[in-house]
Amino acid sequence: MIEKNFIPSGRNTIIHKIKKFDLLIVNGENPVVIVSHRGIGIYKGEIPAKRAIAKKAYQEVVHVDSSELFGEEKTLIFVQALDGKEYKIDYSKTETKSFIKVHQDNYI
Repeated sequence: MIEKNFIPSGRNTIIHKIKKFDLLIVNGENPVVIVSHRGIGIYKGEIPAKRAIAKKAYQEVVHVDSSELFGEEKTLIFVQALDGKEYKIDYSKTETKSFIKVHQDNYI
């Protein structure tokens, strides 16, 4: 069993669990979102082609539509980050300021 740096929860929540690794959330053709211990944002870099390359860069690529996660692309994803906040990623608003918003300010 491969140890993951995140935990899926419910139908559309991802819990970031290891401070050392950043999560790169890939949801179809939508912008890639990076989750680090400092917060969340849009990822501008290149997505690592292999898991080993990502691991060397202290990243993990999270494919939302993979069968081990949610099995389909999602319009709305919640991320519980290590900065103590829960973020809402609304893929129907990718070109607006509402794309990534704080959903809950101290969920812990």
